[in-house]
Amino acid sequence: MKNKILIFGGLLLLFFGNLSSKERAFAINFSQGDSTNVFSSPDLFNLTSTWTSKYNILNPSAKIKVNSIDDPKTIDLYGSLNLGFISHEYYSAFNKKPGWKEVLGRDVLVPIFNSSNPFLDKILQQGISSEELTRLFTNSQSRNWGTLLGNGENLPVKYYLINNEAIKSAVENFLHTDQFSLEGITVKNGKEMVSEIQKNPGALGFCKLKDIIDSKNQQIVENIKLMPIDKNGNGKIDYSEQIYDDLNGFLRAVWIGKYPKALYNNIYSISSLKPTNEIELAFLKWILTDGQQFVTPNGYCELALNERQIKVDELNTSKMDLAASDNDYAKLKMVILILAIFLLSGFILDAGFRYRKFINAGVQVMPATLKSEFNEKTVGVLNGLYFDKSHTWAFMDKDGLVKIGIDDFLQHITGSITQVKMKNPGEMVKKCEPFLSIIHKGKQITINAPVNGIIKEQNHHLIKNSTLVNSSPYSDGWIYRIEPTNWIRDIQFLFMGEKYKLWLKDEFSRLKDFLAVFIKPGSSEYAQVILQDGGEIKDGPLADLGPEVWEDFQINFINVSR
Repeated sequence: MKNKILIFGGLLLLFFGNLSSKERAFAINFSQGDSTNVFSSPDLFNLTSTWTSKYNILNPSAKIKVNSIDDPKTIDLYGSLNLGFISHEYYSAFNKKPGWKEVLGRDVLVPIFNSSNPFLDKILQQGISSEELTRLFTNSQSRNWGTLLGNGENLPVKYYLINNEAIKSAVENFLHTDQFSLEGITVKNGKEMVSEIQKNPGALGFCKLKDIIDSKNQQIVENIKLMPIDKNGNGKIDYSEQIYDDLNGFLRAVWIGKYPKALYNNIYSISSLKPTNEIELAFLKWILTDGQQFVTPNGYCELALNERQIKVDELNTSKMDLAASDNDYAKLKMVILILAIFLLSGFILDAGFRYRKFINAGVQVMPATLKSEFNEKTVGVLNGLYFDKSHTWAFMDKDGLVKIGIDDFLQHITGSITQVKMKNPGEMVKKCEPFLSIIHKGKQITINAPVNGIIKEQNHHLIKNSTLVNSSPYSDGWIYRIEPTNWIRDIQFLFMGEKYKLWLKDEFSRLKDFLAVFIKPGSSEYAQVILQDGGEIKDGPLADLGPEVWEDFQINFINVSR
């Protein structure tokens, strides 16, 4: 039945293939007409020129040209006609009027110190708050590490200062004061500052993140450490503030708001309206993917990987809007309607067939339902499976390999899964250690394995259709088949059937507690996840929430289940 549905659907798509010909040519063929002009603020001109030149080499027919705009007052004129690339300084003028914008990167200022500092461990443990730095700079008589760390040590602090008004202004803003002029050892640029701090164990300073990144390996240069900022001022680096050891993790932390906002600004693409032009959309998608490699060499910071995917998805929406505005719009709607009705009918029949198959096999399963609420009644439980506290399941097939996946509870929380990051065949999975990530529009949750083993097979169908995890978590949406290394011992820590259902009751209580603590009652976000009648949780409570909530869910719900 399923094969017939797919075959007939494919014939319909082939028959109406002329409707999507423009879509297929979107990323590879452009018209040979006039060139496409974009504009840039002066400070982004080198980066924008790099993007356009590299992209034109890959797509010669695109013919993108860049113009520098010196006067921000002219942005409205150009913005009504073209795509623009501007820094935060110029965006402040544009932001006063309506228009479209997209973040393409960041200009991040970071405090750095020498990794040979004798108080390294204490600095990493307790961090430095903006208030402590302010006291240090306002009292020249006690400008030493003992003042910063409260340990009575008299090692002098050598503060290096880049002779740049924008950097000085950002540091003063971070220190919440404009009552004094920063005093220090003045250097010409970031490279000179880094060189001096590398030589002096007692030195510190603020520079651009790009100044401390080794272009060869994209890691922080030797003998330099990011100074951890005690953002909440409680005298220690909490778990949520541990963002400074890994560069990719740091960039993601900037994105979700864990880094002080005063120390970074965005760089933008802007236009008076959301772009729909094929060339502009393809160019922007390239900038958000392959083009990100040119951001750091030009002095700015790349977007986090998750953030890039969200923005590409948003641009794909623009592309669909463009196709829908075609002269074939009415015809396209009719085709989609006919195809949807046919496929829906087929899937209903197929679901009925599959349900009868489960019943005949003596298996109890709750059929998928489209309900707005999310509770114990809407979560499917399949008897015969072993379940783990990581919201995963395991089942040994007849050939001795163990099939594993995630449970129905977790996929109800995330909403539609847009990508699954899997390990490769041959890799080990260890119980209670990360073995996959599920992603919804760039926001992800990392999940721990229920058992130990060696991956023999991954579900390759999930690469093209990750929503199988939503529609069929216990059958078609399985993740791996593994060769178990300690099956008998592992299953002693798992549970089945009624024990799993009882445990789910506690999980729903934990979920409600999480939502009550991390989403303020009365807020618009709270309204999205809680129904008004009876206080039930809505299906997919995390789907429309921001990445910071997903981060909190990972830390305070998933990780504590280990």
